[in-house]
Amino acid sequence: MRTFFLQGHQVREHTGWLEALPDEGFVWVAMEQPAFEAQLRDVQAMLQRLCGTTLVDLHVSDLLNPSLPSTFESTERYDMLVFRRLAQASSAEASRQNGRASTAQRPVPRGGMPVLRRIDTRPVGLVRFDRLLLSVHPPACGILDAYAVRLLAAVSQPQQETHEPGRSAPVRVMPSSPADLMLRLAGQMVDAYLDLRREFARQLDHWQTELLDPRSRFNNWRSLLDARLALHELDEISEDQRVALLDWIAALADWPAPDTPAARRERELLHVRSRDVLEHIERVVHHVRRLEQSAETAVQIHFSAQSHRTNDIMRTLTALTAIFLPLNLIAGIFGMNFEFIPLLHVRSGFWLALFGMGLTAAALGLYFWRKRYLERQYSP
Repeated sequence: MRTFFLQGHQVREHTGWLEALPDEGFVWVAMEQPAFEAQLRDVQAMLQRLCGTTLVDLHVSDLLNPSLPSTFESTERYDMLVFRRLAQASSAEASRQNGRASTAQRPVPRGGMPVLRRIDTRPVGLVRFDRLLLSVHPPACGILDAYAVRLLAAVSQPQQETHEPGRSAPVRVMPSSPADLMLRLAGQMVDAYLDLRREFARQLDHWQTELLDPRSRFNNWRSLLDARLALHELDEISEDQRVALLDWIAALADWPAPDTPAARRERELLHVRSRDVLEHIERVVHHVRRLEQSAETAVQIHFSAQSHRTNDIMRTLTALTAIFLPLNLIAGIFGMNFEFIPLLHVRSGFWLALFGMGLTAAALGLYFWRKRYLERQYSP
């Protein structure tokens, strides 16, 4: 368990269980799922002591469920947002060792392009109280470690503003409330999907080039199928995230109206950050669906080109067969066992027949060439 006191531009890490909330600011309590399950009684006692309430049993089950999709639920005392993040290899292995891996999930592909091995997700539970944020992470969670390092690094430069990826204006490093921190963690999870889509795009562009190259003998169909399944899975994950965040935005709109200018500004910033995270999710959804369509189109174009090429080859073979049919007819006529056949007893008869056959073949070849029956539609 890691506990952080956040007050203004100050952050301090605390060890042990909290007995009381600080006079100002708020608290972030981050735990891994095995520790949360093992120390559930102590966690409930701490929440009762600090927030005057405990987690509902069903919500506890949701926080411990490794196959729970992204969702949002709200009660009178707290809000719970579950977001599925991309699991690193270490966290996925640690989760399996702790017996928390779900057998219902699609197994991580071992072959194909390297990016497919990263299509594995784990849920992160975020429970927001008025002055406390409880986050439940899978084992070895990179989101927890990265953001904790970021918070502690900001202590040495409390007044510094930084630029987040994809933003043109500086933003505050330190979150101002549990809801703000919850949205920042969710946004960091979504940005991982934005990075992943770029790797997918590069790989699919490479496959499209191979599929449309007539000289290429594409045989990596299993990896392409795995990529299409992975894109479909990412589409479902992103859509669940989008619905969960829309539910959060609807719940945020129902909060009591703030009574001070600072509180109104803080509420406005929450709306802005919520819409920003939603826009990032929609970008992921849009790009993933475009990649799905692009992969499907490339496969269709590939088979269409192969069919067209096969038709072109069959047309050429048919034209060549038509050229040799009259020659076979002439050879068959002169091969008849009749005593009196024209040119049969003439010394130059063989050459005359051969000349006639060559002239017939040349005339038919020229005719088919003029009709473009012998042209190659796809140059190697």
